[in-house]
Amino acid sequence: MSAQLATFAGRPAGARVLGAAGVVIALVIWQALPTLGIVSSDEIPGAVPVLRHFGELLFTADFWGATGATLAGAGLGFLLATVIGGVIGTLMGSSLLASHALTPIVEFLRPVPGVALIPVAILMFGPGLTSDVVLVTFGCVWVMIVQTFYGVRSVDPVALQTARSFGLSTGARIRFVQVPNALPFIATGMRISSSIALIIAVTAELISGNTGLGSSIALMQSLGRVEDMYAYIIASGILGLLAHTVFARFERRLLHWHQSQRTGV
Repeated sequence: MSAQLATFAGRPAGARVLGAAGVVIALVIWQALPTLGIVSSDEIPGAVPVLRHFGELLFTADFWGATGATLAGAGLGFLLATVIGGVIGTLMGSSLLASHALTPIVEFLRPVPGVALIPVAILMFGPGLTSDVVLVTFGCVWVMIVQTFYGVRSVDPVALQTARSFGLSTGARIRFVQVPNALPFIATGMRISSSIALIIAVTAELISGNTGLGSSIALMQSLGRVEDMYAYIIASGILGLLAHTVFARFERRLLHWHQSQRTGV
């Protein structure tokens, strides 16, 4: 029986069914908590009224304006972090001199949360899209640097030596040997960073009041519209799920030749 369940779970259709079942169970538990009086409905309303309010928000301009603002800040910051992190990570991975020079800086700044710089960003750029982009870029770039660095460094020395034997220049070795080898690491970094970007964007909006889902959550809470507050929180979660799904599929398409994608691991 367990073997049959494992086989079913390993199939795409089985994974979707189990995922849907998990969501339904979570919604049932959520609805039961205030219904049974375990929690106060004033603090945590049931799933049904929250989902109803979420459906109503889908037809409002304010909701889509807030969603667009959050996506703009998260998306632009994510793209900048991918480019900057990819370049710096490749440089560090392919040059021992650059690695020794930049590693202390990266290791010093990497543990600093992006949201810790919200006061600095607002002081320098003021509340708005620019400060959101800067914060998201700072929060995501370290993941891309580290992933790219280890991807470039993990190349087979025999492959590098073979490239040198064929007379490939340093730039050609990086382009045709090291970067392709680092693609699985880079793709994973992009998938992780996409979620981090949304987290930082929403948090920055919550604290700074910049237009977006975060500021909408804070506004609904201050107005006592608890169902709408949770509806905006659900919207943030759905965006994160969509981002993960998009980049997971991008990763499978980009790396269809890689062992991890062939074996489904």
